Amino acid sequence: MKILMILGHPDKNSFNHAIAAAAMDTLEANGHTVLFHDLYEERFDPALPSQEIADQAILPTDIELHCRDAAAADGMVIVHPNWWEQPPAIVKGWVDRVLRPGVAYRFLDGDSGAGTPVGLLKAKCAVVFNTSNTPEKRERKVFGDPLEMLWKNCIFNLCGVNKFYRKMFRVVVTSTMEQRQAWLGEVRDSIDRYFSADEKIKK
Repeated sequence: MKILMILGHPDKNSFNHAIAAAAMDTLEANGHTVLFHDLYEERFDPALPSQEIADQAILPTDIELHCRDAAAADGMVIVHPNWWEQPPAIVKGWVDRVLRPGVAYRFLDGDSGAGTPVGLLKAKCAVVFNTSNTPEKRERKVFGDPLEMLWKNCIFNLCGVNKFYRKMFRVVVTSTMEQRQAWLGEVRDSIDRYFSADEKIKK
């Protein structure tokens, strides 16, 4: 299977990069092809220009590549930190520019855009890994869980990806090396569960 992986963290020494590396190693060991994009490394521009809004807009070459990868993916893995209960701006900009009409969703004929869109993504499963420095009890009591709602309901369900899993690792800033190694074990186990070698055989 082709698995699209999107990484959104500016520090190459971050735990997010370690998560992405562990996920990629496991995907490749299971025989999958990884379409990997480190958004900061690519200097992805998150700003959606007005000329890209139209369904049939002519897109820049780099955005076309991202759109092709998103459309071709059998599964997706997203890795980013929790900043202000949101993804980093570069990740949100990727959603704005890449998960666009005609690629990730469409409206029914005669629908002016006020109705419920039809999901177009080929991916059957999406896995999201997040990191946070806020304890879970405080985060849920004070903030709720906006990232779960965003990725599961507002993005992937809308785009036709119905199997979804998200894992938040916390508290990263005070974590030990032993904790991080255990978390990376959870990353590998999650990838094995949702993108196993058996899934490649089924294809």
